[in-house]
Amino acid sequence: MTTKERILRVALLILKIAFLLGFLYLFICSLSFLSSAFRLLGGKEAGKVFQDNEVIKNPVAGVVIGLLATVLVQSSSTSTSIVVAMVATGILKVERAIPIVMGANIGTSVTNTIVSAGHAGDRDQFRRAFAGATVHDVFNWLSVIILLPLESASQYLFHLSEAIVDSLGLEKGNREKLELLSKITKPFTDKIIKIDKKLIEEIAKGNDIGNKSLIKSCSSDCFLFHDTGMSDSEVGTILLFLSLFILCVCLAAIVKLLHSMLKGSIAKTIKKVINSDLPYPFAWVPGYIAILVGAGLTILVQSSSIFTSALTPLVGIGVVTIERTYPLTLGANIGTTVTSVLAALAVNKADKFREALQIAFCHLFFNISGIVIWYPIPFMRNIPIKGAKFLGNTTAKYRWFAFMYLILVFFLFPLLVFGLSVAGWEVLLGIGLPVLLVVIAIIVINILQNKKPDILPEKLQTWEWAPIWCRSLEPYDKVVTKVMDPIRERLCCKCAKKSENTTSAWDNRHTSMDPVISPGYDTGFKNQGYDNTRF
Repeated sequence: MTTKERILRVALLILKIAFLLGFLYLFICSLSFLSSAFRLLGGKEAGKVFQDNEVIKNPVAGVVIGLLATVLVQSSSTSTSIVVAMVATGILKVERAIPIVMGANIGTSVTNTIVSAGHAGDRDQFRRAFAGATVHDVFNWLSVIILLPLESASQYLFHLSEAIVDSLGLEKGNREKLELLSKITKPFTDKIIKIDKKLIEEIAKGNDIGNKSLIKSCSSDCFLFHDTGMSDSEVGTILLFLSLFILCVCLAAIVKLLHSMLKGSIAKTIKKVINSDLPYPFAWVPGYIAILVGAGLTILVQSSSIFTSALTPLVGIGVVTIERTYPLTLGANIGTTVTSVLAALAVNKADKFREALQIAFCHLFFNISGIVIWYPIPFMRNIPIKGAKFLGNTTAKYRWFAFMYLILVFFLFPLLVFGLSVAGWEVLLGIGLPVLLVVIAIIVINILQNKKPDILPEKLQTWEWAPIWCRSLEPYDKVVTKVMDPIRERLCCKCAKKSENTTSAWDNRHTSMDPVISPGYDTGFKNQGYDNTRF
């Protein structure tokens, strides 16, 4: 290689790095715009939903309220800060606030699940990206399922945080807010939109704000969406489409650049360094280092959503394995609690400072408790990972499943549970308990079918006896395909005209993606023992 060629290669590499950093900056800004859009579309409702203390007395309803509020504002930092502010003003008791912060943990994982959809164009990338994103969901749901009943029965988080706060003896007063990444992104995002978070807190406290807009008033420094004459919902809708467009473009560009930069020996070296394990007896060390790295980086960027969303493309292209993503995500869960601690430290009311700090510590120790349950023991650690891989395999085979998953897990299911909770404990237990027992029974039977089928009765050793719509997504896929075919034909009519084959361009592409024909599907996560034909 000549000197000129080396110079050109180095210059090209520097140019790629510069573009990568630029697109990464816009990608993070698009997440900020997405958060602002959801706040404008649902911020007032998210604030009002905290006011009904009669409903919040039900811990299950509290979890759902925290989940829905976080999905609406696209930020667990915002929702937990609202909870801390309500505890500080005496509107909400610490015991009632604990389930809400549990729900906020689940709601924050919706962002990286949305980001994973950017890889839908490539089946194998989509499988890995969706699994890497949903491992956060699975962990949070499993933690709530275990820890919510435990907290309701023993109030261990309440008593533990109370003892720690009593022993600290911290001084009250304002603390400087930690802003690191936002210092870089705000100069750009503030030129587009500014949201008044204090108004959402005022709504949550029960104060009437009238018809005030959540968009900040323009003083000396104006921004694009100030005084447009449009309502918050209209601005939110425009901002939502704008943010999703920027997010998709930046994600596609980041993936392309990473693919071109991480090739050959460079890719192998990076994968080996990130995903490597130490020899016995230190094989456990890298995972715990990854937890610390995830916590540290999340503290720096002050958002678990941003950290896990930035991690998702790396999982999609195969640079980071799901096994390494899992501890990084757990660390992000710890790092995001710093925001609620800082919000508590900023409370000026001396009589309520203690309670505000206590609920912030409840958030921290809830995440630590989840890690203690679902990480140190290898068997327990594999449950969230295998669950996420199962979801990844399913959405790779049926791509519409990703959309249905988002709607069901983050909207319809929480709303259904919330409705049952409002109806009363009797209704919730009468309907929810039988359904939960059936789900547990199906999971146990599936495990036994894979591990020890001889234990089961002959009929339960397979699901062949059940109607196909109960054990497979294939019938639903046919319905979705039938609905989507007219749209596909319109979109691909030009390609079909250019095609010389008798089969349409769309059919050719559809056939090439068939899991039976595509070797990528069979070599995906099948080595983990999961089969999508089962429940």
